[in-house]
Amino acid sequence: MTDTRIPLAGVIGSPVAHSKSPALHGYWLQRYGIKGYYVPLDIGHMDLRQVLGTMPLMGFVGANVTIPHKEAVLKIADVVTDRAALIGAANTLIFRPDGRIHADNTDGAGFVANLRQNAPGWDPQSGPAAVLGAGGAARAIVAALIEVGVPEIRLSNRTRLRADNLRSDFGAKVVVYDWVQAGNMLEGCATVVNTTSLGMVGKPEFRVPLDALTPGAVVNDLVYAPLRTKFLDDAAERGCVTVDGLGMLLHQAAPGFERWFGIRPDVDEATRQAILSA
Repeated sequence: MTDTRIPLAGVIGSPVAHSKSPALHGYWLQRYGIKGYYVPLDIGHMDLRQVLGTMPLMGFVGANVTIPHKEAVLKIADVVTDRAALIGAANTLIFRPDGRIHADNTDGAGFVANLRQNAPGWDPQSGPAAVLGAGGAARAIVAALIEVGVPEIRLSNRTRLRADNLRSDFGAKVVVYDWVQAGNMLEGCATVVNTTSLGMVGKPEFRVPLDALTPGAVVNDLVYAPLRTKFLDDAAERGCVTVDGLGMLLHQAAPGFERWFGIRPDVDEATRQAILSA
């Protein structure tokens, strides 16, 4: 925002029509009276490099990145943050005035902010964490949990090799369990996170048994369609503190908005309701 042009930002993916990011950033732009726009950009893999090189010339100050480009942009960016490199994916791009592309990953920060806001008593250092899934989202979650001091991270994925690979990247704090033992690894955990698509609309049900959950544990599902998943309902019945996935979507977006448009937006109930009704 160093010149007189109206700043532009957007979300790059394919497909991208389902993204809630345009509604979220559009709400914030209107709320704070900013003359800017945020648009969905359905870009194929073959065009990604050319599009990213052209966007700053068009007035774009940055962009979010979603599937399937979150890994590919790391090879195109001029500057990659340490956390984006560790996670192996970026979700936030900043186009600098000199044309250089800066890539970051705010998913982990969004995850932590969501838990701190919606489970105020959460103490990540009070016990082990269990993470279900080993994809890109899981990598961001594991990195964030290590950063906030979780003593041990128990990890299980339907394909064990992906979990083993994640452990080799993040070190001895990560302990891998076979998927058939996923229910057992929940015993004594203070934090439990589902990073898989199980339970999402149109996906298979989440069937990992939750009998071993500790009452009072903080249980988070990254799925937000539906907002209340069977996983969260079953955890609540066992006396756990449950947090849905919408908050992470909102919080991960805030750092990018601040860098692009100069204002740190509030992630509050009004924001949440605006996105739920979009």
